[in-house]
Amino acid sequence: MDIYIGFEGQHRAFHHPREELQAWKPSEVPGVFTAAERALRAGCYVSGFLSFEAGYAFEPVFAPAGASGFPLVHFGVFQQMEQDGLPAVGPGPAILESALAISADAYAQNVQRIREFIQRGDVYQITYCVKNLLRYEGDPGALFRRLLARQAVPYPAYLGTACYSLLSLSPELFFRKRGTHIVTKPMKGTWKRGRNFLTDWLNRWRLHWDEKNRAENVMIADLMRNDLGRVGTQIRVPRLFEVASYTTLHQMTSTVTAHVPAGIPAFDLFAALFPSGSVTGAPKIRAMQILRELEPQPRRIHTGAIGFITPAREMFFNVAIRTLLLQGQTGEMGVGGGIVWDSTPEGEYEECLIKSAFIRER
Repeated sequence: MDIYIGFEGQHRAFHHPREELQAWKPSEVPGVFTAAERALRAGCYVSGFLSFEAGYAFEPVFAPAGASGFPLVHFGVFQQMEQDGLPAVGPGPAILESALAISADAYAQNVQRIREFIQRGDVYQITYCVKNLLRYEGDPGALFRRLLARQAVPYPAYLGTACYSLLSLSPELFFRKRGTHIVTKPMKGTWKRGRNFLTDWLNRWRLHWDEKNRAENVMIADLMRNDLGRVGTQIRVPRLFEVASYTTLHQMTSTVTAHVPAGIPAFDLFAALFPSGSVTGAPKIRAMQILRELEPQPRRIHTGAIGFITPAREMFFNVAIRTLLLQGQTGEMGVGGGIVWDSTPEGEYEECLIKSAFIRER
């Protein structure tokens, strides 16, 4: 198990774990966090990931989900954190095929079902996700380097095991905790890049002022305020509707902060916040129930979280979007968007294509 974390331009790496902690069933998730707490008290670092489906283990209201054939939680326990660069590379990489695993017609039918849930008052928003299925060749570490060069992002991560590799080109922070201060930056709102400076500037301006995207963004910022209020105090929203630009798209984020106990157990923090409201919808519990009905396959790493915890209780995790799961010579990458009453199937399907464009372009 080798892990590279490149959050906010800092290189951190974890090699040769003393122990690996895995949960394959919801009932095993608390035990993984208990073992992680023991390791932290012993002065070790903990790094790894949570799959999206781990979120069902934190709420008693959910019945246990069926096995997904992929860990709900996989942490490594490490003696030290190293300041390594990107993973070593092997044979030249290439994505040979990539396509959304759903037709535009089937996608439209599900968007209409979501609008019916919204009309009945069950939810205000649903973050509906589909998968890109892909075939690749070459070394996963080299592919990660190549994709990161193509689409530089602030929260990239790479995790390699004997069975699978995770290549996370995430632009979204889940949370960072330092001492008693915690910050989250939920992302909601997407617009394509322009063809030249003027159209690009106009697209950025349109995203910033677009009523639909603002409504989605403020709903999720409010959800994060509520989640942080379960474990924290002094909840603040210092910034709303910030627009960041990437190679293929513009994205909107807001910032929500709070104060939490310095020694808060990681399990308690994840139980309050995971999964991020930006990848579920609002209200979160009902949205997750609906997602179980709508999405035929488990998301696995998509919209989960990758990061690390230090012995000093610093916690730093991304939201695992734009994240490839590679096994053998095939893989998948989830992609999705927030569906509200004003959403159109055509617009949302196009957004899925925009968000996955960076893996299709040569």
